[in-house]
Amino acid sequence: MTFNDRVEINPKIMLGKPVIRGTRITVELIIRKLSEGAGEQDILDAYPHLTGDDIRAALAYAADSLAHEEIILSKVGALNVETGNAVPGR
Repeated sequence: MTFNDRVEINPKIMLGKPVIRGTRITVELIIRKLSEGAGEQDILDAYPHLTGDDIRAALAYAADSLAHEEIILSKVGALNVETGNAVPGR
């Protein structure tokens, strides 16, 4: 199973946010619930039409999205992460 089997993006559903196929439950909602401390069983109890595979697919989708994220650095207003001070020449 890959997340592609379970996660879909359709502009007509939830404004195109990634959702679990056949539902209006967004990947974002699942990740947010997990980050707030909900366990898999808590989510399954709250959303009975989800499965454990759906939750794992949401996690896989999020991980893949982050793995392919591109970061573009800007020279305008660059700050030193450690000090918070402006970086000279940037």
